[in-house]
Amino acid sequence: MIENEKNRGDILSERLLDFTVQIIRLVSCLPKTVVGRHISGQILRSGTSPGSNYEEARGAESRADFIHKLGIVLKELKETRFWLKLICRAAILKTQLVEPLMTECDELCAVIAKSIVTAKTKK
Repeated sequence: MIENEKNRGDILSERLLDFTVQIIRLVSCLPKTVVGRHISGQILRSGTSPGSNYEEARGAESRADFIHKLGIVLKELKETRFWLKLICRAAILKTQLVEPLMTECDELCAVIAKSIVTAKTKK
C-alpha cells in the first residue's frame, strides 16, 4: 500500500511538472502587449507553483501541514484555471491551444481536492 501511494505521488508529481512546462510554453505564445504581459506574469506565477508546492506537501512535517500545502496547490491551480479561461474568453490565443491545458488543470484540481478530502478523513 505504501509503495502504491508513493507511485501515485510520483505520477502526480510528473503530471504537475508537465503542466508547468505547458504553462511556460503557453506564456511564450502570449502577445507582447500590455494585457499579454500582465496575463503572462500572473499565469506564470500561478501555473508554475503547483508542482513545487506539491513537492513541499510530499515532505510535510505533519498531516495538518500536508493538508495546508495541498490547499495551496489547489488554490494556485484554480487561479491558473481563471487565467486560462480569460485567455479563451478574450480570444487572446486560439481556444485549441488553451483547451488541453484547461482540461489538465480541471483534472489536477479534482485529484488534489480528492487528496485533501482523503487526508482529512484518515486518522
